[in-house]
Amino acid sequence: MSAIRLLVLGAVRQHGRAHGYQVRNDLEFWGAHQWSNAKPGSIYHALKQMAKQGLLTAHDTEPSTAGGPPRTEYELTGAGEAEYHRLLRWALTAHDEKPDVLTAGVGFIVDLPRREAIELLRRRVAALEEWSAEVAGEWTPPGAPDEWGHIGEIMRLWVHNAASGAEWTRGLIERLEGGAYVMAGEGERSVEVLPADADDPHAGRPHDRPRG
Repeated sequence: MSAIRLLVLGAVRQHGRAHGYQVRNDLEFWGAHQWSNAKPGSIYHALKQMAKQGLLTAHDTEPSTAGGPPRTEYELTGAGEAEYHRLLRWALTAHDEKPDVLTAGVGFIVDLPRREAIELLRRRVAALEEWSAEVAGEWTPPGAPDEWGHIGEIMRLWVHNAASGAEWTRGLIERLEGGAYVMAGEGERSVEVLPADADDPHAGRPHDRPRG
């Protein structure tokens, strides 16, 4: 799974309708251009491709009164809404994806009902525990650990990552069970990425000309 589809669908969904430059700014504020493949070209390409696939509806807007070019605004279709939730659920449960997939999933976890989010995270813990047991029982070289050589470090790394991932996930489950965050169906949330009194960290920084 590529994180870019989930990131772009989620960013558009937050606003109801959004143009490419707005999506790009939101994802850059998250730092997604650093920890994922959500680079400007990838964002605009994903918007256009998902519009062709029927996941987004493209709306052409009028040119600005200041003389700027018209922009294309996007919104999720019914199929796009279903795909967004499918990708989000997968991102939270799949233990063998790249880190950017889980990061994107956590970024949009509040779009799920609390009970469902907790259940998905419990499934993630179970998958990590099952995989760790598989590594220890079937993939670990025979003999004592000091006989494994440096290859044994691979298994130690995998088991360590699984254990730390499960520990973090249990912590998030506890926080959600304790009422942390405003989840879907629990009230209104601001769609703005930047708080009202915060300065845009990218203001004044040169950008590529927006293309949609």
